Amino acid sequence: MRELSEQEHFWRGEFGDQYVGRNQGQALVAANLALFAKALARTTRLENLLELGTNTGNNLQALHQLLPGCQLQGVEINAKACEQANALGIAQVWHGSLFDYPRERRFDLTLSKGVLIHLAPELLSAAYEQLYQLSGRYILLAEYYNPVPVEVSYRGNSGKLFKRDFAGEMLDRYDDLQLLDYGFGYHRDRQFPIDDVNWFLLEKRS
Repeated sequence: MRELSEQEHFWRGEFGDQYVGRNQGQALVAANLALFAKALARTTRLENLLELGTNTGNNLQALHQLLPGCQLQGVEINAKACEQANALGIAQVWHGSLFDYPRERRFDLTLSKGVLIHLAPELLSAAYEQLYQLSGRYILLAEYYNPVPVEVSYRGNSGKLFKRDFAGEMLDRYDDLQLLDYGFGYHRDRQFPIDDVNWFLLEKRS
C-alpha cells in the first residue's frame, strides 16, 4: 500500500472538507461552461473524458451540459467531495488519489483544473504521467500560469499553491504532444467572471 504524501493527507482531511463548502453554486458552473466551451472548441468527437481532481463536480456539471453525449468520469481524494460529485448522477467518480487511479483504459480527453497548482513540485512528474498515459488524444490543463515556478501562500498555508508553466513542461516531456489551443479566464469578466486561470489544450500527434 503506497504511503500518501503530506499534501494528499491535507486535501483528504479537514481542509479539503472546508474547500468543499466554499466552492459551490450555479454561477461557478456557468463560468466553467463558458471556459470549457472555448477550451474544447478545437476538439472533435469526445465520447468520454476523465477529470483528475473532481472535487464536488462543478467542472463535470458544466461539461455535462456542454457535452451531453460524453461519458464523464472523475477522480477525487476527499470523501465528502466525492460523495457529492457522485450524487449528481452525471458521472462515475472514483474515490482515491489521482496517483493511484488505474490505467486500465484511455479516454478521449484527460483534464485537470486547479489541481496541479496544489501539488508539490516533486509530485508533478507522476501527475503528468497520469494525464498523459490515460489520454488517448487530448489533454486539457487549466491552472495558474507563471513562466518560472513560484510558490504562493494559500490561506495561510505554505507548500500548498504553486504557479508554473505546466503545459510547457508536458510539451517538453512528451515528444508526441503538440499545443492545439490556449486561452485565459479573467476574474473581471463582466459576464462570466472566473478565477484568473490559463488553459492549454494539448493533443497527441500519433
